[in-house]
Amino acid sequence: MRELIKDVETIVIKVGTTSLTHKNGTLDLRKLEMLAQVLTDLENAGKRIVLVSSGAIGCGMVRLGFTKRPTSLRGKQTAASVGQGLLMSIYHKFFDEYHQNVGQILLTKDVFNHEIKADNAKNTLLALMNRKIIPIVNENDCIATDEIEEESFGDNDILSAMTAEMVNAELLIILSDVDGFYDSNPILNKNAKRIKIVKYIDENVFKLAGESHSEFGTGGMSTKISAARYATDLGIHTIIASGDDIKNLYHILDSEDIGTFFVGKMKEKI
Repeated sequence: MRELIKDVETIVIKVGTTSLTHKNGTLDLRKLEMLAQVLTDLENAGKRIVLVSSGAIGCGMVRLGFTKRPTSLRGKQTAASVGQGLLMSIYHKFFDEYHQNVGQILLTKDVFNHEIKADNAKNTLLALMNRKIIPIVNENDCIATDEIEEESFGDNDILSAMTAEMVNAELLIILSDVDGFYDSNPILNKNAKRIKIVKYIDENVFKLAGESHSEFGTGGMSTKISAARYATDLGIHTIIASGDDIKNLYHILDSEDIGTFFVGKMKEKI
């Protein structure tokens, strides 16, 4: 079944906050550098890559000396405003080492619901990709209102699925702080078993997700399953895997048994 992804070309890779930071909330520079190296290598190999990256609020928190994630809208927006520039500066530094150009795309949920805005965003993404520039997508927390309060993008999980649709991706990879989808919470149950392949996402899967969620970041397993359902309904294969080792991306694309593979629905021929 995993052979379905071996020859995919357009890939959206989402990296969550916990995959980019140390336990104390500071940026893990080693992981960021490895991410730049691996994504550049995949681009050089002929893949079309879009990176959906969290971390702006966390980055701003550290710079501003916050001891915990702000709860107010104003606090989150302040941290995001400071952190987004810092995050992109670091990305530019590491991608520059491999002579790979990147471009920033900041989105809010209303963009996807507005035909003109959505077309503009899509055209920009495709223009960057056609010039072999890797787009780095994040939610525009600085101007978000209900989105940032409700965390409706779920640490960018849903955003990554909607972006995958926008660029006609064949594969969505969600890197998380857990190494896949389990039949129960692996943090609480040492006997929990990783589910290797999910062919159909139904209510039973969502029920399991409620018991098998990540304890870190803003997006639990339920939002990842929602993102997977959104993507697979469109025929986009989706994989939830561990972001501890960025080189897992190579293993995934070699069809190895990494994470949980959610099979995209077959598109009907017109």
